[in-house]
Amino acid sequence: MNILVINCGSSSLKFQLIDSVAEEVLAKGLCERIGIEGSRLVYQPEGGEKEITEEPMPTHSKAVGMVLDALINEKTGVIGSLDEVGAVGHRIVHGGEKFASSTVITDEVIKAIEECNDLAPLHNPANLIGIEACKEHMPNTPMVGVFDTAFHQTMPEEAYIYGLPYEYYEKYKVRRYGFHGTSHSYVSKRVAEILNQPYESQKTIVCHIGNGASICAVNGGKSVDTSMGLTPLEGLIMGTRSGDIDPAIMEFIANKENMSVAEVMNVLNKKSGVYGISGTTSDFRDLMEAKEKGDKRAELALHVFIYRIIKYVGAYAAAMNGVDNIVFTAGIGENNAYVREKVCESLTYLGVSIDKDQNEKREDEMIISKDDSKVKVLVVATNEELKIARETLALVK
Repeated sequence: MNILVINCGSSSLKFQLIDSVAEEVLAKGLCERIGIEGSRLVYQPEGGEKEITEEPMPTHSKAVGMVLDALINEKTGVIGSLDEVGAVGHRIVHGGEKFASSTVITDEVIKAIEECNDLAPLHNPANLIGIEACKEHMPNTPMVGVFDTAFHQTMPEEAYIYGLPYEYYEKYKVRRYGFHGTSHSYVSKRVAEILNQPYESQKTIVCHIGNGASICAVNGGKSVDTSMGLTPLEGLIMGTRSGDIDPAIMEFIANKENMSVAEVMNVLNKKSGVYGISGTTSDFRDLMEAKEKGDKRAELALHVFIYRIIKYVGAYAAAMNGVDNIVFTAGIGENNAYVREKVCESLTYLGVSIDKDQNEKREDEMIISKDDSKVKVLVVATNEELKIARETLALVK
């Protein structure tokens, strides 16, 4: 069965068409600047060249239509007709407490997702737009929602309850939810497969480190804690997000700078993190280059970022009463040997011993710890789209 995986943002739409039997990508691409001047479709069939089509996309429905047209195009399409799309899997950011697993999308499910909109106002409405756009073009094709938050619904109460009046949880469901769940689930399971160990017996800390970053403690195949919270703002310092701060800072900055809460939140989400510290960039390639040239702020941003990772890994090793594996994934985790090395240098108390030569290699999957390391350290490329395709296939088969 061919499964179309859709990841819909407010002005973008990423997609992959996956042969779920062979687990191979047939085509992939991105619609950019939807509803904005300069919109375009980037489409690439497997083994073929990238094609860029610049055309107005006033709506997500138009974008989905262009994607489907590209997939069945006589010259570069990869399927003969839309009948060859067996199902559509949608990435949905926030499922609240309503969804502890992926689910077939129905009118009732759509309503329940809408009720989570205030928990993810930037993401869920866009995800719903993608669902409606696909329904418009493929009304008879089954669709599945795969939630970023679902994997973390196994966290115990002591991990997700905040130190706030309990009534806020009862009335508004204010609690830790966590994100990147699809990635944490895929990567932690893949680690067990690589090491030929039972998934249910492993204690694994997944470091999903990209422009958005989170760490997850996975004990016996279940998420028991994770660094992001009610929103993706909590936890690690990220590209432009502050991560953990003293909540009183918000009032302090608001008073000093004469800002509203919304304006302070905008600073915390879009002007902070390594971008805020360095004052120049949120791109880690640029940070590394600037550090090499002697830029002290860039070097500080990197070290603050690394230090926060070290603290969370230590905390989660304690929370699980030990750790078998530590794995790096996502853009920085997969590609930045310097970050991995500096993190591991501070984990020798856990028995971590890293092979520096192996760490410098670029491979999708590799063990970078020495044979005698008490804790295995790995790099595993995340594949959220494949995970979504698998979840979709399991529900519609």
